[in-house]
Amino acid sequence: MSFIARAASRVGRHSCQRYSFAALRSAAITDRFKSSLAAQAEVDLEELDTAAKTVDEALPKIDTPTDWSTFNPSKSGTPSPWAVFDAWGANDIKDGLSSEVEEAMLSAKAVAIPMDENDREGLPDESDILAAYNSFLQGKSSVHFGYPYNLMFDFREVMQFLQYSINNLGDPFVPSNYGVHSRQFEVAVIDFFARLWKMQPGAYWGYVTTSGTEGNLHGILLARERFPDGILYTSQETHYSVFKAARYYRMECQSIPTLPMGEINYDILAEAIAENKDKPVIINVNIGTTVKGAVDNLDRILRMLQQLQIPRERYYIHCDGALFALMMPFIDFAPEVSFRKPIDSIAVSGHKMLGSPMPCGIALCRKEHVQNVEQHIDYLNSVDTTIMGSRNGHAALYMWYSLRKKGVEGIKRDVLHCIQTARYLRDKLTEKGLSCRLNDLSSTVCLERPLSNDFIQRWQLACEEDICHVVVMPNVTRSKIDKFVDELIQVTEKHGRIQPVREGSPLMQLSATW
Repeated sequence: MSFIARAASRVGRHSCQRYSFAALRSAAITDRFKSSLAAQAEVDLEELDTAAKTVDEALPKIDTPTDWSTFNPSKSGTPSPWAVFDAWGANDIKDGLSSEVEEAMLSAKAVAIPMDENDREGLPDESDILAAYNSFLQGKSSVHFGYPYNLMFDFREVMQFLQYSINNLGDPFVPSNYGVHSRQFEVAVIDFFARLWKMQPGAYWGYVTTSGTEGNLHGILLARERFPDGILYTSQETHYSVFKAARYYRMECQSIPTLPMGEINYDILAEAIAENKDKPVIINVNIGTTVKGAVDNLDRILRMLQQLQIPRERYYIHCDGALFALMMPFIDFAPEVSFRKPIDSIAVSGHKMLGSPMPCGIALCRKEHVQNVEQHIDYLNSVDTTIMGSRNGHAALYMWYSLRKKGVEGIKRDVLHCIQTARYLRDKLTEKGLSCRLNDLSSTVCLERPLSNDFIQRWQLACEEDICHVVVMPNVTRSKIDKFVDELIQVTEKHGRIQPVREGSPLMQLSATW
């Protein structure tokens, strides 16, 4: 008997059978998809489930799944015309294995790497471990509400390239001696974002990063190199990576209080800059704060610098646009954030609004700034301009593929889905009498923190003191929101409602005028 079968026997044979059941169900749907794509016929899941369960009961042991893909156009959950591939059932809430089975299969002891054959004895087979992990990820991904990741994507066509070690080491615009790269795709991605943010050809530089954090680290580094004695100003609700950059680069940093909705307090910012007019100004502008999704008013900040008579050659503006910088260009009547205005760099994540199986992003800046950090490296036959040396070439390929398949109209449909569905969640919570807020231009709904940690962990909510938030992404549907709200009401009735933890706490600010 395999390790997984022994573990499953403690919680019942039904849990054990989920592996083969899901695998058969998946394969049958895939076959149906291949044979009826043109007709866009619906898969009869009920009939399929019955047949799969019948076969499952006859199986003497667990089958390891080879494909968890499912396809059901009627439940696509995302408006993008290409993103109807639901790799693990994002539209359905899945319980996966029981926690006891998962704990056994994914425990430190089970996944330990043996040093010899004696160590290997008694360990589960790698295929069984991966099957359990697959089921675990299915369950977790189907109730993913608290973090801004688009989990609806279809990268089957580019998965073939995972057999290659694609490394974009060095500068994306300066080829190195290493030939297994994806620079042509990376440059195409950079060009797309440069056009999106209104940069003139030849006036920009950028690269595909590992995440929004790396983009912030790079943007703040360029600012420090431009103004070594400058002061970094940013709001208290800024992502931690900006404060990390200040520590790394030993920069003077002033954390500015925020308004109740999460925007920087413009009056306090002006006072802080006025007190230090002898030093250059470096400002991080949040295009969507981490918890509340608040967008700092770039135009107001630029007017403030003008009123303070800070000349253009004495300030540097970096925009942290991890999620919303890719959403705002597609929202009607949203203020423009672009390089037609005197900003210097911007960072955005690729795995958030676009969606990707790996963290990635874009750092983009005015070309003259990168010359301050550029160094030629003989070993690479390229120049060192990026934070990392070796860089994941697959990330550039996946971002390129996503942008090509979705196109501008596809991204806009995703954005509108997120904005409209976030309003649906806000209205549902309000109907139930729960405290919640939603900023304009945002898909982040802030609400009072539930008193059930089990509920918080089940839905993977991001919390701050006495509030939490839901970030509505393309994989968040109205049916999932209905389920979420129903469960939230149940735990609220059982455990009660949280009280403000302190004067002026985030929960108290939810009651303020935004």
